Amino acid sequence: PPMSYIEGFVIPVPTAKKDEYRAFAEMTVPYFRKHGAERIVETWAEDVPDGEVTSFPMAVQLQPEESVVFSWIIWPDKATRDGAYEKIMADMEADGQSHNSPPFDGKRMIFGGFEPLVEG
Repeated sequence: PPMSYIEGFVIPVPTAKKDEYRAFAEMTVPYFRKHGAERIVETWAEDVPDGEVTSFPMAVQLQPEESVVFSWIIWPDKATRDGAYEKIMADMEADGQSHNSPPFDGKRMIFGGFEPLVEG
């Protein structure tokens, strides 16, 4: 069987907005699941050291009052992921949920889609 498709994110989030971020993430989960996401994982930095050349904090230009969120979504395949976002945004808008003002600076978010090489 074909392997999944993984979408990953590194996001700078104001530390004071941890609960707001959690609520935002929890609100989005049903929309992603409805449109094919198999698993959504949101993690809050606990042991994320500064690097000398690069690091999670450096990658997102982390400010002193911010924390790093590392998250990923497991999709059954790239086609499902590619077709999901327009539907997710439309459903959220129809339900009166705002996706236009997340509790973080989206300009410094890093994201991308990945084809697994090994799954264990």
